[in-house]
Amino acid sequence: MTDDDLIGAWRLLSYHDIDEGTGTLGEGPLGPHPRGILIYDPSGHMTVGMMRGTPDAEAPAARRTAPLTTYMGYAGTWSLDGATVVHSVEVSSHLHMVGTEQVRDAALDGRRLTLYGTAVMGERRQRRVLLWEREDQS
Repeated sequence: MTDDDLIGAWRLLSYHDIDEGTGTLGEGPLGPHPRGILIYDPSGHMTVGMMRGTPDAEAPAARRTAPLTTYMGYAGTWSLDGATVVHSVEVSSHLHMVGTEQVRDAALDGRRLTLYGTAVMGERRQRRVLLWEREDQS
């Protein structure tokens, strides 16, 4: 994989969690129909914005309107080392991410890019799997 393979805009198709202890597949933190855009530019900058695709009508009003449960995004710089993408976070909707490096294993299959990350939820490690599709270039 090369930088040129990643440069451009990508639309989120799916976001799932896999419990590393049990192998159980679950929906990611943005629900069953997440929406998102990921952009890698040639100068080494990147941005990603993702949101819950459809509001959960059954959720309490406070949760439906709470930005941290309905939207997440960050921006900064990116680098590629083999099949590993590193996002160096400069700004984020989640303050604890500012100044961190978000390391993602990457797999490219034609117009589709899968990014893998790991998160710890309570005592359990989860593998995050985000599937993106390249946007058409005009």
